[in-house]
Amino acid sequence: MAYNIVVIAGSLRKDSFSLKVANALAKLAPSSLKLEVMTPAGISFFNQDLEGAPPADWLAFREKLQKSDGVIFVTPEYNRAIPGVLKNAIDVASRPYGKSSFNGKPVGIISNSPGPLGGVSAAKTLQNILPGISGPIMQQPEAYLNAVGDAFDAEGNLTKDSLKPVLQAYIDAFAAHVAKHHG
Repeated sequence: MAYNIVVIAGSLRKDSFSLKVANALAKLAPSSLKLEVMTPAGISFFNQDLEGAPPADWLAFREKLQKSDGVIFVTPEYNRAIPGVLKNAIDVASRPYGKSSFNGKPVGIISNSPGPLGGVSAAKTLQNILPGISGPIMQQPEAYLNAVGDAFDAEGNLTKDSLKPVLQAYIDAFAAHVAKHHG
């Protein structure tokens, strides 16, 4: 039996590095995991006034997460934090209060950047936001992927040899993390 994992690539850009990393992770996943890659596209803005009758897109997103066995966030860094669309998706999924769709779900965090710091501030932002609304966050290995600008070919395939073992080690560790918390 494979665990169903939702991978949220935190950018809306069609050719985003986060989406490419998420897709590469899905290809490297062991057979114990089935990864479904998605982006926050189509999730309307969170507004607490709508909680009594949530929009259909909120309900669909929450249901996808509730049916999953874990979540991996793959995020770029915008202005030393996560993109607003990713924060909005988290806000939508974490409500109503006390009924977060992330509750009990093992979580992984991967940040990335074409620059030298690998989006570490974005990862730290997620590490600040998620406790209290999610399940256990995998602590190690940490993944702050730098210099990803030349890591993929025109079709989005991972071509940077130095990145493959990093992603493989991460997804293998995440598989063990999920099994531990569902075992």
